[in-house]
Formats: sequence, C-alpha cells, structure tokens
Amino acid sequence: NPGCWPQGPIATLRPLVEAGLLPPDFPVTVNGISGYSGGGRPMIEDYVAKGEAASEFLPYGLTLQHKHVPELRTYAKLSHDPIMQPAVGNFAQGMITVVPLQLGGLDYVPTGAELHAAIADHFAAIDGGVVEVAPYEQLERVPEIDPEIYNGTNRMKLYVFANDDRAQAMLLAVYDNLGKGASGAAVQNMDLMLGLKH
Repeated sequence: NPGCWPQGPIATLRPLVEAGLLPPDFPVTVNGISGYSGGGRPMIEDYVAKGEAASEFLPYGLTLQHKHVPELRTYAKLSHDPIMQPAVGNFAQGMITVVPLQLGGLDYVPTGAELHAAIADHFAAIDGGVVEVAPYEQLERVPEIDPEIYNGTNRMKLYVFANDDRAQAMLLAVYDNLGKGASGAAVQNMDLMLGLKH
C-alpha cells in the first residue's frame, strides 16, 4: 500500500497518464499539507509538546528525497521522479494534496473538462463510491476543501480546476492521512484483491 502522501496524487495522475492526456515523462510536482501525524513519530511528539505554539505551516522533506516518491512514480506510471513538497499544519490528521499542471508544452493540450472526465470515468468504473470526483466547476474557493473534513473515514474527494486560456490546471485531493491514507486504503486494497465490496 502506498503511504498517505502519494495516494492523492496517484488518484489524480494515473487516470490522466492511462488516458494519454499526460505523458509518463510529464514533470510532476506535488504540494500539500497534512496533519502533523503525516510527518511521523518525531514530528508528532514535537507538535504535541509545543501545542498551540507549534508552527501552523511547516514544510519538510526539503532534501527532495521524500520516502514515498518511488511509490508515487511507480503507481502513477511516471517515468521519472516527481518533486514532492510536503508540509504539516498544526492539526493532528487530514490532508490536501495539490498537483499543479503547466500543460502548454504538450503536443495536445487537454482542457480542464477533459482532465476531469478522464478522472471521473476512471473512478466511476472501479471505485464503488469511496472516491468522489467533484463536479467540474470554475470556482475561486470551495468551502469543503478542508484538510480535516474526511477525518475518521476512508473517503477521498478529487477536484480539477483549470484555466484553459493559460493551459494550466490543478488537481486536488482531500482525505484523511490516517484513514484513506493508511488503514482504510489497506482494507480497500484487500477488498479489491478478494473481490469484495467496499
């Protein structure tokens, strides 16, 4: 099972690579924020000890050697390592991952609607309702994009935002790093292997 950090980017990128909308050698960058539990035991202990005084936003993995990069590369079907820039916030669990896409250099520049359709079709065919793809809308702010909204669940919500005139898009995933990002994903994978419903 992939770790919590690659799960959102895999969910958004793999359908696009499989559909031929992104080439495997596309230069991928992943940004995001998780609860401090996403940073491992030392970070958990540090945040618990500092309480309210702990940093609201703390980037880590600044050596560009995040331990989950190989999983992201493999399961998103990428041909080279992406840049992964994680951060933690002063909350225990939950996360948002963001994959910005500069599409202008591609031979065929997909629209936001095409990106969205590929992701939505992928999960409609295989998921059983655990992963929800939000409707494709051009909104500046969506209130439910909150890293803690799915805490305690195995749910994941995916968003596609795009500016077709600029050939840019952003792929967002919101999920619980300890639920969908860990134990929930393990149970779901076991269900898939055994042919059980989620």
